[in-house]
Amino acid sequence: MTMTRTRPGVRQLAGDVLAIGRPWFWFVSLVPYYLGVVLATRRLVPPVGDWPMLALGALVIGPLVWLSVLAVNDAHDLRGDRLNPRKAGSPLVSGRLTPSAALGVSAGAAALAVAASWFVGPLFALGTAFVLLVGWAYSAPPLRLKARPGFDVTVNALAIGAAGQLAGWSLLRPLSEFPWPMAVLGTLVGAALYVPTTLADLQADRISGYTTVAVRLGPRRAYLLGLVLWLAAGLLSLVMSAADVVIPRSMLPMEIVLVPLLVVAYRRLVRAEQSFRGIIAVATLFLVPSVTFVLTYTGVV
Repeated sequence: MTMTRTRPGVRQLAGDVLAIGRPWFWFVSLVPYYLGVVLATRRLVPPVGDWPMLALGALVIGPLVWLSVLAVNDAHDLRGDRLNPRKAGSPLVSGRLTPSAALGVSAGAAALAVAASWFVGPLFALGTAFVLLVGWAYSAPPLRLKARPGFDVTVNALAIGAAGQLAGWSLLRPLSEFPWPMAVLGTLVGAALYVPTTLADLQADRISGYTTVAVRLGPRRAYLLGLVLWLAAGLLSLVMSAADVVIPRSMLPMEIVLVPLLVVAYRRLVRAEQSFRGIIAVATLFLVPSVTFVLTYTGVV
């Protein structure tokens, strides 16, 4: 007797597409996006008239862009993901979706992202297309930047730390007026949080032959790189606050206390676990100075 594979239902298919998009990743872009809006308006809540445009921008930079770049990533990472226990239940590893289907999802999400971004503005559309192109180059041959140490860190650091802020700001004010020290600070934070993710997948990447920064440097040196980047971000925030550049000087006493605590937290949590739990814990702790900055910058406190 031969067994035939039943076609997955619409609900299962939608769930698999959502799983590829990894909704928890959306906040990696949406939080800096909101920060860019705050920097541009100095308001906790932007003017009501800007809500439709900002909501459309959030849809693009969050769900649509991430779905596109993660789907192409999963399609080209399938060989390695099959060796990674953390990916055992993913739609492609389990066989519920094929790589070609994932590439189709990626193309569809990219098309929707670019089309929607045109309603926001030409500059936003150009930036969206560029991010999608880099996302393809990050995962797909022949460039496959994620397997080129240095490029993997740079792409993720800029995507996490700078692109979101610039996107939020660009919808409301010219990019020439953007406070660039915030982009540098965000990039350092993004790099420091990305490097430990390569530690979490180190064994699987070694077996798969993926040359990430952790594979190239080894676990100790890669960890030290992340720690140095985290320390550099903390020192930059102290300097910015002391100079009253974007970060208000009134935050300096809190910065003096929190920066060493965050460095200690990074050293203990990330180094001890080498897993995403430690990274998530450190990123959550980082929300304390971030929320305080937003409240102070907008004059709420």
